[in-house]
Amino acid sequence: MQIEFRKVPFTAKEFTAELDSVKLEGTFCKISPTLAKVEAALVGSASVDCCRCGVEYTIELNENLEFLLSNIVYKDDSELENLVIEIENDMIDFDEIIESEISSIRSDYHICTLCLENKDSIEKEY
Repeated sequence: MQIEFRKVPFTAKEFTAELDSVKLEGTFCKISPTLAKVEAALVGSASVDCCRCGVEYTIELNENLEFLLSNIVYKDDSELENLVIEIENDMIDFDEIIESEISSIRSDYHICTLCLENKDSIEKEY
C-alpha cells in the first residue's frame, strides 16, 4: 500500500497493509507539514535463523510500533531523530516499512527451543 505524503490527512486515518504472512495495522496522520505519525501493530509470523545451530524456524510477531515519517531530511537534536523514517519521492510505502521491520527482527539473535533445552552446548567463560 502506498500513499502520497501530501495526501496524508491531519486527522487520524486507519490503514491495513499485508505482506506475506505479516500484517501492519493502525493509524497515521500528519502532525506538521513535513512529519506524519504512525501508530500500528505488526502481527503475523516470520521465519528466523537460530544463532547457535543455524536451523530456520518460525516466530510469532505481535509488536506495537510508533514512529514518524518525514518527506525531507530530518535534523533535530532531540531523541525523536531515532524514531523518524525519511521517505523517498514523497511516497509512503507501507510494504517497504513491513519489509524493513521484518529485516530488523531477523537481524536480531534468536535461539530455537532445541538449543535452549541443550544447555551443555553453551560456552561458558569463568
